Amino acid sequence: MRLEPLNLYELEEHASRFISPHAWAFIDGGAQDEVTVRRNRAALEAITLRPRFMQDVSDRDLSTTVLGEKISFPVMVAPAGGHQMAHPEGELATAKGAGAAGTLMTLATGSHFSIEQVAEVSSGPLWFQLYHQDQETSAMLVKRAERAGYKAIALTIDTPINSPIERSIRHGSERPRGFNPGNFVGEEAGLGLVPDTLEALYYQRPWNVPLTWGELGWLREQTSLPIVLKGVRTAEDAYQAVQHGVEGIWVSNHGARQLDGTLSTIEMLPEIVEAVQDRAEIYLDSGIRRGSDVIKALSLGARAVLVGRPLFWGLAWNGADGVRLMLEILRQEVDLVLGHCGHTSVHSLNPDVVNNPHVINSPTI
Repeated sequence: MRLEPLNLYELEEHASRFISPHAWAFIDGGAQDEVTVRRNRAALEAITLRPRFMQDVSDRDLSTTVLGEKISFPVMVAPAGGHQMAHPEGELATAKGAGAAGTLMTLATGSHFSIEQVAEVSSGPLWFQLYHQDQETSAMLVKRAERAGYKAIALTIDTPINSPIERSIRHGSERPRGFNPGNFVGEEAGLGLVPDTLEALYYQRPWNVPLTWGELGWLREQTSLPIVLKGVRTAEDAYQAVQHGVEGIWVSNHGARQLDGTLSTIEMLPEIVEAVQDRAEIYLDSGIRRGSDVIKALSLGARAVLVGRPLFWGLAWNGADGVRLMLEILRQEVDLVLGHCGHTSVHSLNPDVVNNPHVINSPTI
């Protein structure tokens, strides 16, 4: 009989034994020497909390909104491809688990199940993450997401050049049979690809179509949905983004999977908050493993955070129920830390809640 995990690290340990070595190398790996993978955690751990007592914290409210959509607590599910590597129900299970926890899931362009299939089973709000293709393909994806009821388009900007994960290459690639590119097969896609055929299984989407501020303007013309830029890492790009009218800034280093040797996201956050000046909501991912990490990010200006690799750990534990469990563990930890810091709402958190040793010289913009 399995003992229910007490924290995300116990979920991770189980998943590392359940998921195949090939798939684990891809899920767990980072770019090059994985320095930034470690830095994401080390930087969060270096920030300490300033607990405040003699307060009445008996009635605590973790709920918040993101782009007007209410979620039960400020942790959402980040986009990631290949959920079926951890569970046969893949993104369907992830959507069910996120909905059961009362929070939002972001569906990846490279999902195994389609935009429409995931929308059908989800009881919580959804965003669609877009890797920019050629304009015809990107427009097809965005318009389908809008028709299916997704609430925002999260445009990933931090992959101008494909960056292979060395650990994954060393372990060899894995493409199990039946893993269709869900958003590119069937009638909705209009590409003539039939599910479960070799042509579909080995379909290669356009990669590295140049993405510029001009293309952002084109995307705005394709949809009425709010646009969130995912992968912002500097004050300069954050400032440009709000000048172009985006509704959300997603501070992310892609889980340190694209470029090694960069700052962690929590180190980048203050300069981006300063540049944005409340003109867009700010979210953060990369390295979130504890409820205290969530409190630290919110105290420094994030509206909510997102988790990526932990979704695979939850799926490996027990599909939809495992994803819900992973999120509930974080919820309990957020609640505990919030109360110990003398707050009853996530909206009252501010920089005074933490001791932040990361002093970054922000550029003049």
